Amino acid sequence: MPTICFFRGIRIYMNFSEHRPPHFHATYGGDEVLVSINDIEVLEGAISSKQQKMLLGWAALHQEELLENWVLAEKKKELFEIEPLR
Repeated sequence: MPTICFFRGIRIYMNFSEHRPPHFHATYGGDEVLVSINDIEVLEGAISSKQQKMLLGWAALHQEELLENWVLAEKKKELFEIEPLR
């Protein structure tokens, strides 16, 4: 589960050999969400509303990079870090 970004207590990561659709995981305060990369929407789980809004905004800004990491994860190649929200 390589971490690809961390900001404001939110850890974002992808697993190798994941199921489709393309998505990433995020944790905050012990809670977890799975977010669709194509639609930038929560597929499963929940984190606090404020952090979830920040997370989805960050994902929209970095959608292309998230898709690139997804392709790398499918090939079991090293993922790259993505710039955090500032």
